[in-house]
Amino acid sequence: MNHAAPVLEVLPRDLSAYRVGNTGIPFVHRFDSGRPGPHVLINALTHGNEICGMVAATHLLDTGVRPKIGTLIVSLAHVEAYEAFRHDEPFANRQLVHNLNRIWSDEWLDGPEHSPELRRARELRPVVAAADHILDIHSTSQAVAPFWVYPGFERNARAALAIGALDRVTTHLVMPAGLGSGTPLIQHGRHGRADGGAGVALVAECGQHFLQASADLATAVTLDFLAYFGLVDAPSHAAAPAARQRRFQLLQTCMVRTPDFRFVRPLVGFETFALGELIANDGDAGEIRAPCDDCTVLMPTRQPIVGREAVYLTRPILANG
Repeated sequence: MNHAAPVLEVLPRDLSAYRVGNTGIPFVHRFDSGRPGPHVLINALTHGNEICGMVAATHLLDTGVRPKIGTLIVSLAHVEAYEAFRHDEPFANRQLVHNLNRIWSDEWLDGPEHSPELRRARELRPVVAAADHILDIHSTSQAVAPFWVYPGFERNARAALAIGALDRVTTHLVMPAGLGSGTPLIQHGRHGRADGGAGVALVAECGQHFLQASADLATAVTLDFLAYFGLVDAPSHAAAPAARQRRFQLLQTCMVRTPDFRFVRPLVGFETFALGELIANDGDAGEIRAPCDDCTVLMPTRQPIVGREAVYLTRPILANG
């Protein structure tokens, strides 16, 4: 698939100053208020080229943000992939071997395989397990509207709706039965269970990887997430009319099965298809067709790679909000 080269408004910077935190785990920083309150994890760089999270996380560290209550953890997750960035292939360092955001099950973490991602996930496992609330900051390959991703629990929806109203992140991808292609960080342990208590775990997809607007939004969402749980004072926001909230239920995660995978037309995300309409051909593996009317595709792959995700198929679950 041919795509125009992305505009690189935000580029990686040297993160060596952040390597030694205060937890014994590289690139993980812990700040305890000394007062009762929630344990909140801000996680960035789950994927190496999703730079907006790095901007948000280093903003917290550079400006000396400290929690008024509870504990704040700031994590730069996959710096090894981040450091593999190349200007001529800015999408290539999403991962090195495994997708760091699909291996958060006991089967993977306790299993026999080894990779840079599994090594890092095993390092971060106690950090993620200890967090009451998690914000995992991501971005998208295409310049589409920002959106939330979360397991379909009311505790997640409530937080996303409240924070999104402030930052105009008004689109939601709800996972009622998991992702279907592995276990993401926000579903590790109790955060993936309906009986997991009050803990909130959200992904914020903040826009296209390399845009300044995505970095600005990631920073704003991070501060508002911390304010929602009382760790910092609420930032001031200009008054704005309430925006319509759009929520989509994940129906199917389609994988690339063959080198012959092709979409029927160029897709960037949020295109809709009628029931049975052809979305993609995947060589000998067959066709991908819309499982419902108003089927909305999210995160269509920019470059099909066998074994990786091709597209998410969803249906709208909330007309207005």
